[in-house]
Amino acid sequence: MKINNELIDKIASLSKLEFEREEKAAIKSDLTRMLDFIEKLQSVPTEGVEPLIYMTDEKGKTRLDESKVTISKEEALKNAPQKDSFYFKVPKVINKG
Repeated sequence: MKINNELIDKIASLSKLEFEREEKAAIKSDLTRMLDFIEKLQSVPTEGVEPLIYMTDEKGKTRLDESKVTISKEEALKNAPQKDSFYFKVPKVINKG
């Protein structure tokens, strides 16, 4: 894949970003280096190598699910822009239709 200014402009447009000329040059250089690295990785022989699910053999440590109060309702609602006794008030976001 060829990294050119048109591709950088398309990526910028899709991500809603704007780049100056110097930034475009730096991004083009970075993307080119990334793609070169990926091409090197594709040349590594991986036949017979099982894919990794986890990076280590350690199992995840679990803890008991304990219920405890860390903040009171009053503290939680103290800085709320809108509240109704015990609840946060938020704008309606689901429209029927």
